[in-house]
Amino acid sequence: MSRPTIAAVARAAGVSVASVSRVLNGLPATEEMAERVQRAVAELGYVPDSRARSLKVGRTFQLTLAVADVGNPVYVTMMRAVEEVVSAAGYRLVVTTTGPDVVDEVALVRGMARGYADGLVISPLRVDDDLIKSIQECDVPVVVAGNVPARAGVDTVRANSPKGMLLAVEHLLTTQRHKVAFVNGPVDTVPGTARSKGFTDAMKANSLNPVAQVEADDFTFAAGREAGRRLLDQLGLETTQPSAEGARAPGGEASSPSSFPAAGGGGIDAVIAANDLLAVGVMHELAARGLRVPDDVAVIGMDDSELAEQSFPPLTSVNLGSAERGRRAAELLLARIEDDTRTPRRIVVQPSLSVRRSS
Repeated sequence: MSRPTIAAVARAAGVSVASVSRVLNGLPATEEMAERVQRAVAELGYVPDSRARSLKVGRTFQLTLAVADVGNPVYVTMMRAVEEVVSAAGYRLVVTTTGPDVVDEVALVRGMARGYADGLVISPLRVDDDLIKSIQECDVPVVVAGNVPARAGVDTVRANSPKGMLLAVEHLLTTQRHKVAFVNGPVDTVPGTARSKGFTDAMKANSLNPVAQVEADDFTFAAGREAGRRLLDQLGLETTQPSAEGARAPGGEASSPSSFPAAGGGGIDAVIAANDLLAVGVMHELAARGLRVPDDVAVIGMDDSELAEQSFPPLTSVNLGSAERGRRAAELLLARIEDDTRTPRRIVVQPSLSVRRSS
């Protein structure tokens, strides 16, 4: 019979792994939480594996979160969630940037052998066999916040991007938008691949054909602005200046007749972007062409980051659960540190739609 694990204690107590670690490490916790954890410990006969702990020579009580771009608001949200969980368990969190190149991701994972952290949560932008191999062979536990093949045999937490795309398309249909364009990030990335397929499937499910699809060079604001420029050029819209009496910023009250091609003439009435940074870049380009959001063109982003509420007009966005993904990834990492023999878990976080004024 296998020994009870800290994850089993957490399930029995109805709390997170981080909460169990917090109580067992003598860190501050509510009286109710402490009682629930101690009761579960007694009922299961849980005993920390002192032999395993003794083998962790040079343990740092430091964990690493690696993301592609620390400037992306979605990663900031994830970072805060991871930090909350691991700090409650007595760990410090170090955040590092891998950049978009899979070679740098592999180098970071292999560098964990230097012993500066006891575990790693990585959100890779690109995945190949070398990265999977490096994760499998890593000297410390690794959890992937993203999608890797099941054959990798590692703990993963990912978003359900295809369902998120379906929510976005169905919302546009309820607002009578049928001429939809898509601005994706690089399609050779994990999110780019998932969101491209999700958009195609969502449009087919609703008997729609996309007006246009454009691939941005990156998932940044600047790339979104440039992709928006290419999209509108492709559709034949020249830069215009609204008339003085009708000019307004996106989301304002006054309006002027749009010079955008009419429905059926190659125009669009909505754009879905693969993340919020791209979406805001597109909105800026629409404004530069004299188009109003959402009157002329509705815009929907993905991630539902802080930027969505801060943009003007506020951006409708698919919430892909970045905070929840961060929390679950951190809990999986703590459980893996406690018991490296446990069966890998693959968790999917479901999306929701945050409707704001851009649609």
